[in-house]
Amino acid sequence: MYNDKIVLTGGGTTGHVSVNLALIPLLKKEGWDIYYIGSRNGIERDLIKDIEGVKYIPISTGKLRRFLSFKNFLDVFKVMWGILQSIVIIFKIKPSVIFSKGGFVSVPVIVGGWVNRVPSIAHESDLTPGLANKLVQPFVKTIFTTFPETEKYIRSGKGKFLGPVIRDGLKNGNKVLAKKRLNINNDKPTLLAMGGSLGAEFINKTIVDNLDYLTSKYNVIHATGKDGYNPSIQHEGYYQFEYIKENLKDIFDLSDIVISRSGSNAIFEFLYYQIPMILIPLPMTQSRGDQIDNAKSFEKNGFAKMILEEDSTSEKLLNLIDETYTNRIEYIFNMKNFKFDDNVLKIYDKLKELKK
Repeated sequence: MYNDKIVLTGGGTTGHVSVNLALIPLLKKEGWDIYYIGSRNGIERDLIKDIEGVKYIPISTGKLRRFLSFKNFLDVFKVMWGILQSIVIIFKIKPSVIFSKGGFVSVPVIVGGWVNRVPSIAHESDLTPGLANKLVQPFVKTIFTTFPETEKYIRSGKGKFLGPVIRDGLKNGNKVLAKKRLNINNDKPTLLAMGGSLGAEFINKTIVDNLDYLTSKYNVIHATGKDGYNPSIQHEGYYQFEYIKENLKDIFDLSDIVISRSGSNAIFEFLYYQIPMILIPLPMTQSRGDQIDNAKSFEKNGFAKMILEEDSTSEKLLNLIDETYTNRIEYIFNMKNFKFDDNVLKIYDKLKELKK
């Protein structure tokens, strides 16, 4: 029996993989042959390579930078080689459709699909489109957006508002299981600190430097990212992880307040669990400002409090943690009005509609 084939792509950060992770179970259930084209050493490989029923294929990639650098010159050749690889790989696979979550690895794949006349759909999580999704606009049929405001930034007219995608594996969290696994035997509120898949030095340092104060009031669950993880730090009431992959939904359900970067996928997951947020977006020196836009939108809607890293100190952040927890009922009330739809199914329906 012939199965439909799909190529998924996207990488560089967890956020550029998350929607693919949400789609994969449905694609497997419906009998699709699934291929994932990503980078050789990116986080997408770690997240995808061990999933049964998904064939991971690495290609050459180059980072898309917005500033002058000699590496830009070298990476042009990496991207060109990645495009050639993608053309050959997609010709051999002969997929019915391609779905891209963005990130620099996606550009060669989308172009390779276009050369092979394979229809593609892209997804943009942030309020303003990333560089990769800007570049692929001529080659895709549709770019789904998470924020309604994003459509106006997609000048090709291909933008279509979808809303957030929450994968089934993150739903139905159980705080009782989280407390049991972490051996928490008190009734203190839980503070979750997350810096995203790349970590956040300022958040990590503030948490670690103030453990005495924080653990006197909260159970502190801290996802540090790879560079911030230090197993030698031991403190009662402090639970440190490099990256929370297992049982994340239970930890979300347990959390009373979260301090985090403001990548779109993460903050909508917090919203799903109605966790009051303190958002510290990546500064302009490290990003294009997308996280600032995301955080401003959430603050405007009463879901979060935003503080810029360059304006923040440990004292300000500690005060903001206590203030946000004190006012948590107001934040939760605002979040209750947000409606989550089954957007994974909407993406799947569009893929079926477009397939060759």
